[in-house]
Amino acid sequence: MAAVHQVKPGIAEIAGEADLRRILGDLDDAKVLEILAISPTAAEVEEAASWASGEGDRIDRAGHHLVGNVARVFEILVREADESNHRS
Repeated sequence: MAAVHQVKPGIAEIAGEADLRRILGDLDDAKVLEILAISPTAAEVEEAASWASGEGDRIDRAGHHLVGNVARVFEILVREADESNHRS
């Protein structure tokens, strides 16, 4: 019999590799592992991805700031982009 995975209401599930690939697309395996080590939720990854794609300015004007896992994931994503730009 297969185990049933239940999530308690109000508790967000930690994002897995498939979630990261779906949200972030093609990302270096080392960065994926680094993000997975933080144990972010899919919502945190999505928010970090929106900031990394340039939508952060609008969010910031609304009074939201990057904190916790969102900030950590954002730093990894931006570092990935910066490293790619320096190689070009």
